[in-house]
Amino acid sequence: MQINRLFEIVYILLDKKIVTAKELSKHFEVSVRTIYRDIDILSGAGIPIYTNKGKGGGISLIEDFVLNKSVLSENEQKEILMSLQSLSAMKYLEVEPILKKLSAVFNKESTNWIDVDFSQWGSNDTEKEKFKIIKAAILNSEVLGFDYFSSYGEKTSRIAEPLKLVFKGQGWYLYAYCRLKDEFRIFKLRRIHTLVLLNENFKREVPANIWEGAGKSYNTEMVTLVLRIDEKMAYRIFDEFEQENIIRNKDGSYTTTITFPSGEWIFGYIMSYGEYAEVIEPKNIRKEIKRKFEESIKKYS
Repeated sequence: MQINRLFEIVYILLDKKIVTAKELSKHFEVSVRTIYRDIDILSGAGIPIYTNKGKGGGISLIEDFVLNKSVLSENEQKEILMSLQSLSAMKYLEVEPILKKLSAVFNKESTNWIDVDFSQWGSNDTEKEKFKIIKAAILNSEVLGFDYFSSYGEKTSRIAEPLKLVFKGQGWYLYAYCRLKDEFRIFKLRRIHTLVLLNENFKREVPANIWEGAGKSYNTEMVTLVLRIDEKMAYRIFDEFEQENIIRNKDGSYTTTITFPSGEWIFGYIMSYGEYAEVIEPKNIRKEIKRKFEESIKKYS
């Protein structure tokens, strides 16, 4: 108990610079005499701690003192603080006191170099609450219940053991063991609704390669598209495609090659470019896009 108190006294002094023995005794619920005894122990251990009597006096450390008895290099200290800052940005509130203490220990300011918001642009509080529930379920190994809509609009009720949140292809997914299908599945977060914690815990290991073990929920059949896209869509091109796969044409348009999981969704994605995109390859996709546009035109005839 005493060693913890000794370390915390140093933390407090690093953070507040100067405190009185009475303040420390009240904080630790010990006598002032015990605090002075602790100060003597710290001083004897080589900590440059001293006291000033009178108004404005108190217990303090020599200015610029850094508790740096570890083997951590300057870069390693920065990496630790940056890692903790990234966790703090992701709303791991329990990290805040650790970050504050280590910032004081290393004598470094906590720089807010990252901020993370998992929700999409324009999403409401429901989406943010969804992340909060899933995070709690994963950390506490708690079973989830929810309604899930397939890419064909089919609604099913699922009970799942959540294992990991993953980001892939500009979208968020929940990797979980689905009890309905009795296999690992990947669920797109935007299709999850009426999410609830079921107050039941589970034990299950996460497979090494989650995409291989995801079963039918993640279609591993891939299709490679070659698209010619008008320069008016440049803002989307550089947001959505790797730069090494983008070629600027003489007329100002762009040609890009991209490999996607096959599925009906591809047509909707291509058509979202309207008249500004043309499928060059493969021919079957080009033909189907033409048919869909012709059907759409009929609706406006």
